[in-house]
Amino acid sequence: MSGTSSKEIVQVIALCITWYTISAGNNVVGKVVLNNFPYPLTVTVVQLFSITVYSGPVFALWGIRPYLDLDWSTYMKCIVPLAFGKLFSIVTSHVSLWKVPVSYAHTVKATMPFFTVILSRIILGEKQTCTVYLSLLPIIVGVMIATLTEISFNMVGLVSALTSTVGFAVQNIYTKKVIKDTNVHYLRLLHTLARLALVFVAPFWLLVDVRRYSKDTTMFAQTDAFIVLLLLFLDGALNFGQNLVAFSILNLVSPLTYSVCNASKRIAVISVSLLLLHNPVTALNVFGMALAVLGVICYNKAKYDANEAQRAEAKLPLTASCECNTAMLCFLPEFYI
Repeated sequence: MSGTSSKEIVQVIALCITWYTISAGNNVVGKVVLNNFPYPLTVTVVQLFSITVYSGPVFALWGIRPYLDLDWSTYMKCIVPLAFGKLFSIVTSHVSLWKVPVSYAHTVKATMPFFTVILSRIILGEKQTCTVYLSLLPIIVGVMIATLTEISFNMVGLVSALTSTVGFAVQNIYTKKVIKDTNVHYLRLLHTLARLALVFVAPFWLLVDVRRYSKDTTMFAQTDAFIVLLLLFLDGALNFGQNLVAFSILNLVSPLTYSVCNASKRIAVISVSLLLLHNPVTALNVFGMALAVLGVICYNKAKYDANEAQRAEAKLPLTASCECNTAMLCFLPEFYI
């Protein structure tokens, strides 16, 4: 952020604080909702519906093209599979949030770089530098320590968190290709994927959750129905708000600065959840979480340095617009988590 004015720095700091607050609030609200209303499919439907509804005014305000100019073949080969992947990843993410503490779920999700590197090698044939591979070690060790020392451990929660992380990693790879090939705006793509995913999940939601509602006589025994509906609405609004603030930051800072802000956001989410939800932790457990997040920061720095070296070797100038697009393609999945 060298050369930026004091006003811009204050703006970025304010946006980061807003981002951390919204993200932490979203995770805490989501956990409270799922504790009192154990229907992760319904929470998914609400979030997808919120993105679909709230996107319209944002498109009009920011002048974003309100439709995708894609041929049918591209739509079916690229957009539809991405929508299925988005749906699968969000549902499993909500299951993990339901079954394990927010702090542990986010620690497991710190394995995103590990899966991204492996899948990029398998799918795209991309090779990384030795430094990038070494930066994955503290992530793996940190998550292992956090898992072995997690007091509220749940196997379904762990598997769901890992599954959603793999899903988001795959999404990252293919979303990168779709944006590069079609030049579609990120928020427009987000809206399209949410709308399609909502159509896909609707029949299953009616068959699974809605049928359970009619049989669950104790559904609102501990929490008032109005409170649950209010929390669901708040969860959807906060989830969409995360996307807007993250995109705003993305347009103001460099990829490396964004990656540090993103990793710091995970620290904020973990810390706030520990303070507000009071899930029991040990010193070793906290050390594992911290090591995993530190590993993510090291990975982002190593990856950034590798990309810069590659560009320098190719003698390709990096414009501000290109810089922003690079950050978006690298860190897009974090908006979905």
